[in-house]
Amino acid sequence: MISRKIQNICVFCGASEGNGPAYREKAQQLGYEIAQQGRRLIYGGGNRGLMGTVANAVMEAGGEAIGIIPQKLVDAETAHRGLTKLEIVPDMHTRKARMSELADCFIALPGGIGTFEELFEVWTWGQIGYHSKPVGLLEVNNFYQPLNTFLRQVANEGFIRPEYLDTLHLSDNPVSLLNQFDNYQPKHLDRWAK
Repeated sequence: MISRKIQNICVFCGASEGNGPAYREKAQQLGYEIAQQGRRLIYGGGNRGLMGTVANAVMEAGGEAIGIIPQKLVDAETAHRGLTKLEIVPDMHTRKARMSELADCFIALPGGIGTFEELFEVWTWGQIGYHSKPVGLLEVNNFYQPLNTFLRQVANEGFIRPEYLDTLHLSDNPVSLLNQFDNYQPKHLDRWAK
């Protein structure tokens, strides 16, 4: 197996901090590890919640953070003005496309509807063959356990092929998840085979 170092880490996460300190702590750990390992954060450009936390951790540890944010959220004064680079785009569709273009991989921290929407879109893109980048969940307080149970049920009912479940990585440790990504070998599964 050939190992390669993933450079640009796209992180999807909430604009809220969640209930309890564990969510913030995990976002800080991830941001710290991205910076310490010489990697670059690509994220939604916000200054609030876990989005702000992970970006601040990267910047405080001497790393680089690139934010991609739509004009509507800039107008709402949620843009992070202390990043390495902040790109302002016209809408959410452009934001996601630009984040995907810059990213070498995708990590979802806990979040709400927007986080799930981003996660499922890039995971779907990988299944269809638009990219061969790893996608993973960074677990905190068993946040993603119900989702994993649900996805297994979806597979059991014949709506996801079981081998696709293996393309969604899961870890509660940022270092472990980044290592999984460095050792990731794309699976070129035939989406249309029965």
